[in-house]
Amino acid sequence: MGASLRALRALVLLAGFYLLGLILLAVLAAADWATVTWLHGGVAGKILIVSVVLAVPIVRGMFMLRTPKGDPLPGVPVTEQQEPVLWQTVRDIAAQVGTRAPDEILLIDEVNAAVSEDARLLGLLPGTRRLYLGLPLMTGLDEMQLRAVLAHEMGHYANLDTRLTPLIARGRAQLIRTIGHFHERADSKVAKERARQEKAAEKRLAKGKKAKEVDTSGQGAMYRSMAKIYTAYGNFYMRATLAGSRRQELAADLASVRVAGRDSAASALRELNALGPAHGFYMDSYATLGVGAGLLPLPGQVYGGLRRLLDARTEELEDLRRDLSTEPASPYDSHPALAERVARIEALPDDGRGGQDARPALQLLASPEAALAALEQAVLTPQALALTRLDWADLVHESMTRYVGQGAQEFREALAAEGAGPGLGALLDAVDADPAVLWRIGDRLPKSDEAAAATGRTAREFARPVLRRAVSRLADIELTERGRARWELSWSDSAALRYPHEAFADELAGAVDAAVADRPDTEPLRKLVLAP
Repeated sequence: MGASLRALRALVLLAGFYLLGLILLAVLAAADWATVTWLHGGVAGKILIVSVVLAVPIVRGMFMLRTPKGDPLPGVPVTEQQEPVLWQTVRDIAAQVGTRAPDEILLIDEVNAAVSEDARLLGLLPGTRRLYLGLPLMTGLDEMQLRAVLAHEMGHYANLDTRLTPLIARGRAQLIRTIGHFHERADSKVAKERARQEKAAEKRLAKGKKAKEVDTSGQGAMYRSMAKIYTAYGNFYMRATLAGSRRQELAADLASVRVAGRDSAASALRELNALGPAHGFYMDSYATLGVGAGLLPLPGQVYGGLRRLLDARTEELEDLRRDLSTEPASPYDSHPALAERVARIEALPDDGRGGQDARPALQLLASPEAALAALEQAVLTPQALALTRLDWADLVHESMTRYVGQGAQEFREALAAEGAGPGLGALLDAVDADPAVLWRIGDRLPKSDEAAAATGRTAREFARPVLRRAVSRLADIELTERGRARWELSWSDSAALRYPHEAFADELAGAVDAAVADRPDTEPLRKLVLAP
């Protein structure tokens, strides 16, 4: 479908919203005329009032003149003087696609690239074009894959997709706002009726009478019925416009193939399927690992560390590149299924551009390190920027040490309740003085319903694993404080506590088992952990 036809369809769909409003107003007007003609008295007045009240949200929705604007994405705007190679690359790709290049480029913190245009007069006149380019995206792509992504976005400009966005967005916004008005009025009516009935019930109870159950069924039914009418049209509107969006994505994929080649275009989409989950995992498990301990990685490494994760987890990423979702797109999806897009591209004839050597996409930037550091300043909160910065090794050690200490807090409180100090030495002294103290401490810790109901030997067997974990944690804390153990960073696995030698972990496990046995023996744990 050409741009003219798509613009006409968007106008027709928007006009349909106004036509629906006029039809409903006409129906209400006809109901008012029939009421005045055939009815009299209080009933006629109530019907007229209801029709006026129902007409208000319709009129408000029809005369909503401004389309709400979303909050701009936070990012780092870069000029041609700052990033000449990136700007030249974008302009070259725009020329190959046959469209005007963006006027602004913003570097953002997402695994994404997107374009927008501040078109005027419902998209009839062009406006400022803006390209949003994610540094995490560039971190995971090579230059040819990035060219494929950029060509896809320029394809949206060439097909006038961004020009029509305001027109489509206005229709969606007006539908959503009108439906919201009706639901607000329905909820308000229900709330008023509930308050009235609850007040009446309180009066009856005060007089010693039985109160009636609050029943608000049927309240706001007219408003909800009107909302359902608009919701039905809204569903039709969304299906029609999003079906167009999916076709636009496929058309933009063809621009990607023309500029970067079939293989680069397909591999870029596969890489996106891997980069999204990898970036989310990295941010949760690495970049923000130390936030609870008041720590962040060194400047530039909050987003810059992603490359290390990608290099260390190649097998997992390869699985994600292969395992594309095969579920068909929903009528309410804005993009076709990724597997469908990749299959369409890979089914095209070989253009001889496969296997091209390409440098990492970040090398298009004058200074990737400076860009990554500037991105942190633009997107992180002032509270986050005020956290202490450490290199990765120290950050992991300090964070995990803090969290292990916090995890031992409940056990330490149980120790204090039994008159013992918070450390491993105090616990072992208390056990030597009175072996039963160990089980009293275990009884103070949180437990399942089944464990709480157990008695005697069974209760001890429930408590033993809990005590074993708690004592092991105290031993780890002691070893860490003495500098005999250290938490080590791993980009391919979870952080691990490294002991003085390889056999130490087994020796520690045996010593802990001895300390929580029916007849506790604390000597092995003392020699292993507490001895100078």
